[in-house]
Amino acid sequence: MRAFLFLLLLFPVIELAVLIKVGSAIGVLPTLLLVIGTAVIGSFLLRIAGITTAWRARERLARGELPEQEMLEGLLIAVGGGLLILPGFISDLFGLLCLVPFSRRLLLGKIRQRVEEQAMRQRAFFDDVSVRRPGTSQPNVLEGEYERRD
Repeated sequence: MRAFLFLLLLFPVIELAVLIKVGSAIGVLPTLLLVIGTAVIGSFLLRIAGITTAWRARERLARGELPEQEMLEGLLIAVGGGLLILPGFISDLFGLLCLVPFSRRLLLGKIRQRVEEQAMRQRAFFDDVSVRRPGTSQPNVLEGEYERRD
């Protein structure tokens, strides 16, 4: 958690350093045009990808299925579009990775696998059979009273 907070605080500094490097290499006006262009392209891609994902989710709902994949893709599309709208080249790279269907599905697969592993770890401690009484589904609980003495 601390590493994530550190990276979150370090991200604007790195983004600014990259902007300065690119600006010194190609000039201020082309850099500004690139930043504005990626924001416009990001909003356009966000609109197109969002509409197609919403359409696919609507089709699955019409068939009586839950659109969990489409909902997760929609979330990644929203994050990717937001990152593309932010000024900077590093955020644009991550935003583009969230908007491209191949990398988005790959990223969703990794996230899903990690969530399933975490759920299995929590379930392993929740359904511990060694704490249950033999022949019943109730946990082995010892009742008693206590008194606190200061």
